[in-house]
Amino acid sequence: MEKVRVEDVESRIGPADVKRPLTRALGATGLAVNYYELAPGDSFAFGYHAHGGQEEVFYVESGTVTFETEEGPVAVGPGELVRFAPGEFQRGVNEGDERVVALALGAPKESGDLDLRRECPDCGERTPNRIERADDEEGALVTVCEECGAETGRFS
Repeated sequence: MEKVRVEDVESRIGPADVKRPLTRALGATGLAVNYYELAPGDSFAFGYHAHGGQEEVFYVESGTVTFETEEGPVAVGPGELVRFAPGEFQRGVNEGDERVVALALGAPKESGDLDLRRECPDCGERTPNRIERADDEEGALVTVCEECGAETGRFS
């Protein structure tokens, strides 16, 4: 058995105000577990995406998250859960004024191929992207269009 206090796990840089990766702290071998706090405008993910080999379940403790899906927007509020199958595109964003607190669970732990899409200002459309460390800012991450090499987002 492993017991972890969420506040004892260091937050990571990304599109969420707070992301605490709990998998390693729990010693989980077949499941990815992440704790999130989303300020208004924040997202769980770097963009609209699908995991090739992982299903994801999100549990919203407080606030409301709006997920962009292939079927249209889906609002998930306090006490609700949503599941995405492997290969199913989604992106959850806090579009409200209240802070969101949520857990994300992914199985298996390794997500398989990530298909990440973002709007590229140079290409003028949503294109495949990759995530890289920024060269000019310590600890920052950037998303880069795989078609033209343009930076499409910066996270610090």
